[in-house]
Formats: sequence, structure tokens, C-alpha cells
Amino acid sequence: MMKKTLFRTITLSVFSCLIFLTNAYSQDDELIAAAPFSEDDVQPNYHYEYIPDFTYDQIDKRIKAMKTDMPFELNDRIFSFIQYFTVRNRDYTKMVLARKDLFFPLFDATMRKHDMPEEIKYLSIIESGLDPQIRSRVGAMGLWQFMPATGRMYGMDVNPYVDDRMDPEMSTDAAAKYLKSLYRMFGDWEVAMAAYNCGPGNVRKAIRRSGGKKTFWEIYNYLPRETRGYVPQFQAMLYILNHLEEHNFHLEEPTYSPAYEKIRFDRVMTLDKLAELTNLCIPDLEKLNPSIKTRQIPEANRSMAIRIPKSKALFVKENLAWISDSLGNAPLDLAAGDKLIVQSVESIAEEIQRNGITYRVRSGDVLGTIASRHSVTVSQIRAWNGISGNLIRVGQTLTLYTSSVSNSGGIAQASTNSNGQRTYTVQPGDSLWIISKRHANLTVEQLKRLNNLNSNNIKPGQKLIIG
Repeated sequence: MMKKTLFRTITLSVFSCLIFLTNAYSQDDELIAAAPFSEDDVQPNYHYEYIPDFTYDQIDKRIKAMKTDMPFELNDRIFSFIQYFTVRNRDYTKMVLARKDLFFPLFDATMRKHDMPEEIKYLSIIESGLDPQIRSRVGAMGLWQFMPATGRMYGMDVNPYVDDRMDPEMSTDAAAKYLKSLYRMFGDWEVAMAAYNCGPGNVRKAIRRSGGKKTFWEIYNYLPRETRGYVPQFQAMLYILNHLEEHNFHLEEPTYSPAYEKIRFDRVMTLDKLAELTNLCIPDLEKLNPSIKTRQIPEANRSMAIRIPKSKALFVKENLAWISDSLGNAPLDLAAGDKLIVQSVESIAEEIQRNGITYRVRSGDVLGTIASRHSVTVSQIRAWNGISGNLIRVGQTLTLYTSSVSNSGGIAQASTNSNGQRTYTVQPGDSLWIISKRHANLTVEQLKRLNNLNSNNIKPGQKLIIG
């Protein structure tokens, strides 16, 4: 038994000496003690990632060859951050690569609009990691990490429901304006970025303490500790994202910003109700509108534009009147076990359209005679056909809605109650505007008067007097 143990020990020692150990790249050239031999050491590493080696001189040559609006020179501080983001913390750089195509086109366009170096966009990587909803420990928010007071100074609203600091367009435009004002103040983009981080007051203090020096590296030792690393990190990212291949960074699945259009509904509303009316996904609406914190648009923000996916924008714009009217209704709240088939807005619009009749204008026709002939009002004809005045022409086609939709398709027909009043049962997706279109000689204001309504809010199952 003792011989077997001795043989195994000798064999293990000899085998260990034969293994070729490759030294990993280390920023500090630290000596790392060898771990005890284990069976895992000889197993294939299928998750190994090749990290190219590099020298200070190689990086220096690449930087000198870069054509940028913000040239910079390599030094030990910048080199250490290049090592950090390409060796030690590659995951952070990969995260940035996965997000950059969401925001860089917007950043480029904004910097061009303000006549600024496009390289300024890399500052957002250091500020937020390109996360529009990230919050710092001191309360700064968004891609450009604005504090509430500075955000309001640049026109961004901050309240419990909406925080414009998380709006990519508004915050990027505000950041460009702020950085440009700092550049005018100090005459140097590196110093302007330092002031963006620690405030212009701290930069002025550093300039005074340095004896009136003007460049970032001249006042470097007099700046707050965090700011000393801030600009070099920016310059490291500027280099890395322009030399991805050299450091074996390959983005396999880039994420692009979805196409959208901005639409104003001018309503106190919820994203839940908007999704219900338009068949949009709430996650899509939240992703396109990160500044909306609780899915609610309060009275103070009712005029804000909502980003709608491009694929749905045309439908929403064509049906804006009734969608806006219906947004005031509370979202459907079904009890557990209830089963309700909700019609899509497209099918409701089609039903309303089918209920309308087409009338071709003849010689001698005026809106008054056409309205009287079909028991509708002139204002209704104008509204249904987008006519602002009284002018119509021979051969023009008008759409008229002269009767309510039948029970087919799930829309309830008007009935008469015990008092002899005609009533209508509200259906899912209904609004006062839709109901008024289904019944001749009926307007939204008349509906509100007949039913003592103080707002446009109605709910499914509610009975409304219509005449």
C-alpha cells in the first residue's frame, strides 16, 4: 500500500512539471501563487476568451493615428484604464457595446446640431453605462446623470410620475447645451468635462490653486479625486470603441433603437389604457418612454408626446379622436374567472365604418339639405368628413352615420327603459365619441348632459341615456 502511494505521488509530481503554464496578462505584474493541482486543470476550457496582449507603445501609436475632433495624448493614467476595460472588466465594455446602437445615432445627431465634437458621446458611457433609468447614490438620473435642480434648469420636468432626465432625447439635448456652456466658460473640452463631473466651482478652485493653469492635466492634482479618474476613463473608452478588433471585442447581436413616432394625446392617461385601446405591448411602450415612471401621465404632463412604435403610428393617428376620448376611461378590471372577449380597435373602427353610408354630392346639394334628408346635423357631417366650412363639390363622397350598430359582432343595440328613454349599454373599448358616432343627432356634450356626466369617463356595462 505504501509503495502504491509513493508511486502515485512521484507520478503526480512529474506530470505537474510537464504542464505548460501560460502567464495571464496582469496590469500590475503581480506574482500569483500556484493553486493545488486538480483534475479540472487538465480539462478543456470551452469558455476561454482570448485577450490580446499589448504594450504601451502599441497603444500610443494607435492613438496618434486616430482622427478625432478631440485629440489626446496617452499617459500612464489613461493606459491603466485601457487595461482595466479591456482586461479586468471586459464585461462592462461588452455591456456598453450591446447598448451603444440604441443611443449613439441620437448622440451623433445632437452633437452635430450643437456643433460639438461627436466624441463627447462617450461621456455617457462613463456617466451611466448607457442605461437611461440608472440612478446614482446622490440622486442623479439618466444617461447623462442630471441632478433634479440642473435638470429643471434645462427644461426637464421631475415629479413622482414623470422624470424627463430619463428621456434620451431631452437629456442628451440638455447635456449638449450644458457641456457647450462649460466649454465657453473654460475654453477646453477636457476641462469642460471635468466641470460637468464636479461642477464649475471646483474647477475654478483647481485653476486658482494651480497658479492659473488652464488645461486638465495642468490642474489634475488639484481636482477632486473622482474627477481625476473621470476624464481618463472617457479617453480610454474613446480609444477602445475605436479599436475593438485589436482587443478581440465582437458584438454578435447588436440592439438597435426601434422606429417610433411621437404623438400627443393631451389627456391624463395611463399606458395600460393606451395599450388596451391600441393592442400595443406595455413593455414596448415603457421601453420607448423611459421617463414615465408609474405608467401614468398626470395633469401636469398631459401635453407630453408619447412615443408609439412606427408600425402602429398610422393607425393611432387616423383614430386619434376616439382613442384620445377613450383614454380617460379606466382600464378594464376583470374579476378572477371572468371571461371577456375584447374587440380590437381595428374591428370597432371597421364596424363603425360599415354602419356608415356613402353619399355622393349632386348638383344643388348643400350641407343643410343633406343633413335634413338623413336626420343628422351639419356639424356631424363636418366632423365625420373632416370639413371645416360649408363648401362641398359635385361628385364629392361623404360618409354619414345614420343608425346604431346591430348586435352582431358583440355591440349592444339601443333599448328603451321603463321611462320611455332610449338607453345604450357601454361596451369594452367604447368612448363617448364612439357612441355619439353610432347614433344620429347625438353629440358628446348631449350625452354628458343627458347622463349628468362631469367627465368623459365611462365603463363597460354602464347604461347611458341616448334620447
